[in-house]
Amino acid sequence: MKNFILKSWKGFACSFIVAILFFLILLIVIPKATPLLGTGVKQEKKSNAKEVIHFVAIGDSLTEGIGDLTNSGGFVPLVAKDLQEKYDLNGVETDNFGKNGDRSDQILKRIKKNEEIQKSLQSADIITLTVGGNDLMKVVKGDIFKLTKNSFEKPLKNYQKVVENIFKEIRKYNDQAPIYVLGIYNPFYLYFEDLIEMQDIVDVWNNGTKETVSEQDNAYFIPINDLLYKGTNGDVAIVSNDETSEPSGNSNNKNDALYEEDRFHPNNLGYQIMASALRDEIIRTQNRWLPK
Repeated sequence: MKNFILKSWKGFACSFIVAILFFLILLIVIPKATPLLGTGVKQEKKSNAKEVIHFVAIGDSLTEGIGDLTNSGGFVPLVAKDLQEKYDLNGVETDNFGKNGDRSDQILKRIKKNEEIQKSLQSADIITLTVGGNDLMKVVKGDIFKLTKNSFEKPLKNYQKVVENIFKEIRKYNDQAPIYVLGIYNPFYLYFEDLIEMQDIVDVWNNGTKETVSEQDNAYFIPINDLLYKGTNGDVAIVSNDETSEPSGNSNNKNDALYEEDRFHPNNLGYQIMASALRDEIIRTQNRWLPK
């Protein structure tokens, strides 16, 4: 009986060891499944790729992150986190020089006078710029009851010259890093329902920015208007009607991508949408900033 038990135990032990070895072989041979949530893909580190990235963000309230309830800086930390995970970086150093209310001329003045910005630009691998919204608002506030498309022609040309000078100033300190410029979006229909042409005006303003950016080397324009002005539910608060030329919206319309306190700046969801659009363009142009 004793010999039978001993033989049975030895047989079980051998079977168990064989099963363990078989399982280990399967782990090595069979590839891991892709996670159901997220891409589950990390770009393989390359020997000629940077391990730490310096991301410098300059601009207005959209860069500062007004409306971000986490108070962490809007789209900037979101993009930094995505890049670090995708490229398996050791770190992404971020400098956020966003300032609420700044027009293009004020952004330019800060770059010219602020030594901290200048020093940060010198070592930047990626540079982002948000500009234009406050320039447009200045025109709107100037004579809101007499606004037409023609009211924006001269201010737009002046604005484009300033944006061109912003590029020149940045390039004094860094002529290598790609510059990504985010467009503006149209939250104005929530306030000015009778100004049906506002969407066209925002489009013209964005086209002016895009035209200026396209004239620069290693610079990229990221449109965000179509992503934000409707919100994620796709409801358009104001639509031009060819027959009546009357708006279809009302003042109770809400945009779920905008900050509820002012219904102007993005909220956390809005910044995530912006970050996604920006990240995709940065990834598409990775050869401009990732190699050592």
